[in-house]
Amino acid sequence: MIFDYETLKMLWWLIIGVLLIGFAITDGMDMGVAMLLRFVGKTDSERRTVINTIGAHWDGNQVWFITAGGALFAAWPMVYAAAFSGFYFAMMLVLFALFFRPLGFDYRSKVDSKRWRNNWDWGLFAGSAIPALVFGVAFGNLFLGVPFNIDNLLRVSYQGSFFALLNPFALIAGLVSITMLIAHAGMWLQLRTADQVAERSGQYGRYSLLAFIVLFAAAGVWIANLTGYQIVSMGDTQGHADPLSKVVTTAQGAWLNNYSERPWTMTFPILAFAMALCALLFSKVNKPALGLLATSVMLIGVIMTAGVSLFPFIMPSSNNPDISLTIWDAVSSHRTLNVMFIAVVIFVPLILAYTTWCYVKMWRRVTVDEIENNPHGSY
Repeated sequence: MIFDYETLKMLWWLIIGVLLIGFAITDGMDMGVAMLLRFVGKTDSERRTVINTIGAHWDGNQVWFITAGGALFAAWPMVYAAAFSGFYFAMMLVLFALFFRPLGFDYRSKVDSKRWRNNWDWGLFAGSAIPALVFGVAFGNLFLGVPFNIDNLLRVSYQGSFFALLNPFALIAGLVSITMLIAHAGMWLQLRTADQVAERSGQYGRYSLLAFIVLFAAAGVWIANLTGYQIVSMGDTQGHADPLSKVVTTAQGAWLNNYSERPWTMTFPILAFAMALCALLFSKVNKPALGLLATSVMLIGVIMTAGVSLFPFIMPSSNNPDISLTIWDAVSSHRTLNVMFIAVVIFVPLILAYTTWCYVKMWRRVTVDEIENNPHGSY
């Protein structure tokens, strides 16, 4: 074995975090672009310009989403089982919403009809806004605890409902997700388009950054007053996964314990706020490349803030805190984590390499004139 079991458990928490960050920066940006489509593009040519900024990349970017889902299934099977039973209707809603994206991108411009294209524009908006909202709502519910049980045979059962997931705190988390992705997409479109489209993109990006700062701060204050979870006693972290062998207690503000115990982790929320402010400045002075870099780091700060706040919990149980799933007791076997780690070391650098190559080779501003002069060779 390359690493001992405890080290691998920690490594896989980091790896899944990296995959979620990759998804947010790449495919999240595509979602943000689709959400902005109807607002920054006032004519059909302008909207086609917006779509073609991601036309060469959107399908490849979904590799991060697929990889993150596969890694979650293989590394944390009990989390996968609990999440897909508890969030079943939410996941189905995401799945059906995502259908609009490939269909919308490929079929929107095939028919020269205003009604046809307008309908697909709204389909692309829904296919991006709904998943972004649901992903944020799901993360919000993790802080509140998910109503599930685990019996002595380690079978997971969920006792909640879909509408219970749509509580005020979770909806704020969903709005944080939407605003941060729109802000990221605004910087991208300001960089990759020209003239009026770029100007409008920068404006919407700045509006979204301001909304993100307010909502992220509100979520932080709310979390400080939430009942959080903390481990009192834990089984052998080198032993086999057993979510029934620990004792967990709850206390108000416990989600902030990691920041007091490890002050260096305050870097992540500070980074999220600081980079949002930097992106505002860079966009205002028309430096969208630096703005895009700033929003990318902002996304890292947000995701790591959520991860550090929850650590080591992955899915707390509101029914019975003692069976909450953590990185130590919700994982696959030592051998499985080892084999998967080898695969990650080989394939993630390849994904990064070809993704980078695609962006470098296809890097240019997309203009309205180019789209109007190329009616059949572009989206």
